[in-house]
Amino acid sequence: MLPMRHAILFMLASAALALASCAPPEPIRIGFLGGLSGRASDLGIGGLNGVRLAVELRNKAGGIKGRQIELIEADDQQDPEVALQAFATLIKHRVTAIVGPMTSAMAMPTVTLANQAQLLMLSPTVTTNDLSGLDDYFFRVLPETGEFARTSAHYYFRTLGLHRVLLVYDLRNRSYTESWLRDFSKPFAGEGGKMLAPIGFNSSDETDFSALAREALSGKPDGIIILGNSVDAAMFCQNIRRLDPSIALGTSEWAATERLAELGGKAVEGITVAQFFDRQSTQPAYTAFRAAFLARFRLEPGFAGIFGFDAANVIFSALENKAPEQSLKQAILAQQTFAGVQKPISFDANGDTRGGTFMVSVRNGAFVPPGSAP
Repeated sequence: MLPMRHAILFMLASAALALASCAPPEPIRIGFLGGLSGRASDLGIGGLNGVRLAVELRNKAGGIKGRQIELIEADDQQDPEVALQAFATLIKHRVTAIVGPMTSAMAMPTVTLANQAQLLMLSPTVTTNDLSGLDDYFFRVLPETGEFARTSAHYYFRTLGLHRVLLVYDLRNRSYTESWLRDFSKPFAGEGGKMLAPIGFNSSDETDFSALAREALSGKPDGIIILGNSVDAAMFCQNIRRLDPSIALGTSEWAATERLAELGGKAVEGITVAQFFDRQSTQPAYTAFRAAFLARFRLEPGFAGIFGFDAANVIFSALENKAPEQSLKQAILAQQTFAGVQKPISFDANGDTRGGTFMVSVRNGAFVPPGSAP
């Protein structure tokens, strides 16, 4: 009986080993952190959809070194405390990297946790100067606010001929909005323009945009720039247009999602904004990406979608090419340059990027070069 028992145990053990060897390898878990609810949710949802598409396409192509990718999604609700809890949840899921967050306000508290965990956090859309030039675990695929703000400052003075400009900015994302304000003010003043005292507001469902518009117009500016999310920018423009139909209006890249034109309607016609990607591009890589995004989500990708897609693919490429002894951070810095949908993405030693920005305006509900029609 004893030899028979040993034989049975041996067969069971052998069968277990065989089953284990046939089981698919554990997936590579990638986290997404962004605002998926609330006023700025269009940015988070657009970024998440870009990441989802990147994951699906990569998995169809075989994954990474034979392993499938599993996406773990977390909603930071644009609340710092929630963002910290969401980050901790992603760590518990043992994610290899995090795509996100999508706003500077959420990046500032979570970067400390990323550094402590030595977990790479690659943002599609965060541009605050407060995270520039740091040897940390925060990387990004967009340039810092300075590039967008300087392009805007020169355009408003030289092309639009504006000499008295007022900025209205969201205090709930001040790491971004105050960076943008400073980066705009210096070159605009250098051109000879006058900056009126900026007006801060706290974005919420209770914000009185009518009163804000009256206050903004009281100093008789030539132009007003709203630094806020797409919903706030649209509502502010609607209230401004009721009081002054002709004043020049601008916004920052944060608001430049498709929702701005959808909600703002005629009030945002002609509004100008600096951009980093071309919606009218006919490059094969972009047209293929846009077609796949539209087929999958029935929505335009916008800048959040394209850069969410790019950020995810940077991580996938680095994981595919990294040496066993390298961390993901080291692998990205070693490779340095990655393919993007519209242009290469090159990281410096601190995980920051540089690139050209250009102005667009809203015409017939579309973002197009100023003076042209969609």
